Amino acid sequence: MLGSRWFLEFTTDKEASLHYIEEILHASETAYQRLEIMKLGSYGKALILDGKLQSAESDEFIYHETLVHPSMITQGSPEKVLIAGGGEGATIRECLRYPSIKKVVMVDLDGEVVEACKVHLNEWHRGAFDDTRVEVYYEDARRFIRESDEKYDVIILDLPEPMEEGPAIMLYTREFYKEVSDHLLPGGVMVTQATTVSTNNYQAFSIIHNTIETVFPIVRGYWTSVPSFFVPWGFIFASNERDPLSLDNKELERRVSQISGDLRFYNPQIHRSVFSLPNYLKTALEEETRINSD
Repeated sequence: MLGSRWFLEFTTDKEASLHYIEEILHASETAYQRLEIMKLGSYGKALILDGKLQSAESDEFIYHETLVHPSMITQGSPEKVLIAGGGEGATIRECLRYPSIKKVVMVDLDGEVVEACKVHLNEWHRGAFDDTRVEVYYEDARRFIRESDEKYDVIILDLPEPMEEGPAIMLYTREFYKEVSDHLLPGGVMVTQATTVSTNNYQAFSIIHNTIETVFPIVRGYWTSVPSFFVPWGFIFASNERDPLSLDNKELERRVSQISGDLRFYNPQIHRSVFSLPNYLKTALEEETRINSD
């Protein structure tokens, strides 16, 4: 029997990962979900929502650099960015690396999560919330987008997984992606985290990919390995105009060189490699017919 010093995360109904808990820094039931911030034995601090590990101190840079930079680089000179979710502040942190940035808007439904991250996860946000270019709103991202006339160069969907009982399920539908497309500036791009691409559990990824293809003409799935997730993780890029694989090597290297600070994971070679999909995943995307809708 497991003691109270272990965090058990189910990745499917048949598999789980087990982490030793060194310290519980915060635990509460917000209006929307169960919020926990723990210090885990192998991965340091970790944000956990509804029993799902969102990011961990030791490797959050892999997830956040992979989420943010392929899209920002492809857009070329982003000035205005909208982030849906991203409560840890690390997505903001990565966006602020670009000298062209004038405005970053973050919209998160759960203000209690963000406020707890401000207190306990400084290693993630590194003061990004205090940057004068950053605006933070605590409300439903879909409603925020629908009721706004503002358009953006990049829209980043850094959301919890689309569990049926979770608060993010309506942010993975065809209708929502159409609203996102309508709020992109010319040359604008979108990216979403898209759950695991593990050989035994890639169906959600393929459905999200197929759903986005009903809205955008350019859709590129990609993936990387985030050790604390225990499974390979997927992302999906989409645009009406720009393709992350269209940049030649010289231009890609030039754009990456403009990013300020030290990148710990992303580089021009990583940009190319993450878009290389294994055959089992290519086949799954070709054969997928299901879509998410309201």
